[in-house]
Formats: sequence, structure tokens, C-alpha cells
Amino acid sequence: MTRAGPVANRSVVERRAPRLVEQDDDHTALMRALEFYPTPLWAARACGEVVRRFDRRARRVWEPACGEGHMASALAERFRVQASDVHPYGYGQVQDFFSPAALELNPYDAALKPTDWIITNPPFALAQAFAEIGLRRVRRGVALLCRLPFEESVGRHDLMRRLSVKATFCERVGMQLGSWDPELSTATAYALFVWMTPAAEASSSFGGLIAANRAAGGWLSILIPPGTKDRLTRPDDAERFGGRRAA
Repeated sequence: MTRAGPVANRSVVERRAPRLVEQDDDHTALMRALEFYPTPLWAARACGEVVRRFDRRARRVWEPACGEGHMASALAERFRVQASDVHPYGYGQVQDFFSPAALELNPYDAALKPTDWIITNPPFALAQAFAEIGLRRVRRGVALLCRLPFEESVGRHDLMRRLSVKATFCERVGMQLGSWDPELSTATAYALFVWMTPAAEASSSFGGLIAANRAAGGWLSILIPPGTKDRLTRPDDAERFGGRRAA
């Protein structure tokens, strides 16, 4: 696994997201610059279910903002997953998704077709770029776990007009800076925003509904129902990841 030095990685992320709080220690400041909010494993599994529901041909997934591996490890229960991140958290390959070299890099093998899907919980400030660049690098689609206000920006109008599916979590997805607390509650609402390529939409059993909603000026909206957290939480999740402090 290739590793970049922590100083180099700090400079990369701080140039993009220099939002600091005066009281932050160095570690917290770095986590804030990285926008590292680990995904609860149950929510990551729900994201995988949504993608597979709408694209039965989804097989290979790239998780390019993997952090400590919360989402990637859960997706790996269902897909073949390649994981990377700009910061050396100790999981996956160290790679800047936006570097010129990465734009040409296939995360599996240059001789193979590009990955089917990108599924990730990106830094919110960079989510639009993850979607736009990601769609140039996949065969089937991009799915981003984001706060609901992601759909509201005028600047994202063209991107949102291309959206295929929005899957809103009825249950709150508890995330906090720097670590995952299985007992955390939050008032923040999240959804999985899904963009499918024309080929993926054409082969989906929901392709007609997606097209009809787009023609009406919107997208297909579904709910990830109550009870999903209990159904998709596994007994060893907290032991594996709960409360872990990022490096």
C-alpha cells in the first residue's frame, strides 16, 4: 500500500477545506479539515442495498474517501471493493481522488474496464466534485451519502437534473467528527444520492420510473424505512469500530 506523508496530506486537505476552530487541537483540526465523519456500518449496508436494488449488475465498487474503512468494509460484504483516501488512515490505498494521475487511474487494473460504481460518504464541501468526476470514471453509477441540503444549491442544479434516485433515511444516521459512536443520536437528516449512467438506467427494472421523474423535472425518491438500523446492525460492529480515534 502506497503511503503519503502526513504533512503532505495535511497540506492537501487544508488547502481545500481550511475551516478551523480556534479551540481545536492539532488532531481535531486535521479531522475537521478532512471532514472525517465515519459512516455507521448499518447505514453503509443500506447504501449497498439501494445500489443493488436499482442496478442488479453492480459488482465492483470503489470507495475513494474510505477513512478508517467503515463504509468500505460494510460494502465489501456485498461487492468487490477497492478503497482509497487522501489521508493515511491505515485502511486502503493513499490516493488523492482529484490528482491528475488519479483521473486516469483505474482502481483495479488499467487493462480492465473501469469500476462499476463509486459509493462513498464524501467531504460535504467536495461532494459535487466527487459526483462530477466520479461519473467520468465508472461504468454504472455514483452514489454519495450526503446531508439532505445537498440538493438545495443553485450551483448544483445541472448535476441534480441528472440525478437518478434519492434514497432518504427515515432513521437518523449518527455521525460525529473523528470517530463513530454507535449510541450517537443526531438531528441531521441524510440521503443517498444516486446517479446512474445511461446504460445502467436502461438495464434497470426502474429505468422507466427514473426517466419519467426526470422528464417531470425531478428524480425518483424512495425512503430507507424505519427498522433498517436494527436489521442491518451486526453484533460485532461496535467492537470493530465503535469509538475508535482516527490516526
